[in-house]
Amino acid sequence: MMKFMPETKPVSPNLPAGKAGDVEENKALAAIGYLWILFLVPLLTKKDSPFAQFHAKQGMILFILWIAVWLVGWVPILGWMIGFLGSILLLVLSIVGFLKAIQGERWEMPVLGEYAKKLKI
Repeated sequence: MMKFMPETKPVSPNLPAGKAGDVEENKALAAIGYLWILFLVPLLTKKDSPFAQFHAKQGMILFILWIAVWLVGWVPILGWMIGFLGSILLLVLSIVGFLKAIQGERWEMPVLGEYAKKLKI
């Protein structure tokens, strides 16, 4: 006999009380934050949204790393390899972050999420 579980929507932990509607209202903008320089959209327009700010800050860290990887990629041979592998890693992180944000989840990127938390913007 199969038991069916009711559908549950992901709840973002660590949000201040009274901000439950924040996730539903801002998940599209939070997802946009992972699309290269578009992290500026939620960062500047949704200053009152902890969810959008969280994802925008992670998007900013990814953007900075994209620029660094692009610059390193100009160095022949070793730079090309680092640029190629770094680009793949950053693309994967961007896609996962985008999908998690659009699903309304608060996903912290491995290692890089710690730097995003320290940003005071």
